[in-house]
Amino acid sequence: MIYEHTMTATFLSRPNRFLAHVLLDGQDVVCHVKNTGRLKELLIPGTSVLIQHHPDAKALGRKTEYSLIGVQHQIAGSPQWVNIDSQAPNQAAFEWLSFGDGLPFCPRPQEIRREVTHGSSRFDLAFSAAGQPWFLEVKGVTLNVDGQARFPDAPTERGIRHLHELSHAVKEGFGAAILFVIQMKGCSSFAPNPEHPEFVQALREAKAQGVHIWARDCLVTSDSMCIDRPVEVKLF
Repeated sequence: MIYEHTMTATFLSRPNRFLAHVLLDGQDVVCHVKNTGRLKELLIPGTSVLIQHHPDAKALGRKTEYSLIGVQHQIAGSPQWVNIDSQAPNQAAFEWLSFGDGLPFCPRPQEIRREVTHGSSRFDLAFSAAGQPWFLEVKGVTLNVDGQARFPDAPTERGIRHLHELSHAVKEGFGAAILFVIQMKGCSSFAPNPEHPEFVQALREAKAQGVHIWARDCLVTSDSMCIDRPVEVKLF
């Protein structure tokens, strides 16, 4: 996925989940934070950040002209961009399914759809592979602990519910998977965050029910993000 009108700034503060102050060309600018996670290990005063300018903000009724979409972070001893846009993983996953190297078992799925309702559930993506219908939930990952990507960084009842819904889909005969999109490079493995044992247990149970668990890292630049390589999944 490609961003337009991006620029670099310096992070100053985050008064609440939705807003951040950055220093842009010597001025204090307010940005919309496109991620409601904690991000405490990333959003440190003085850190370089990526922001996106919205020249049509006033016409669209936006409260701010800028969005905070990325943070520079030391990974494996070198500064790298970490994408923190919570909307980016779904778009990147759609592009990956449509144009990338494909799934572990299928070069390119068919009938790819977004935001698909099935019963009382709504899945991020649906597709067909070898004649079997599949549902896919996508989760963005921004937390890196000593080279291991982890999710979630905060309690997520919604994420647990999605795992139960995927397990139910498997029982109905559908294929089902959860894709953890690691919004950076440099992570050697992925694991559910042990600080949130309810999610860890739900992920283990989902795997036992037949839900596939995939993790992929991303190539992140100052104006793009795309899914890249598979990352080993560890369930502790």
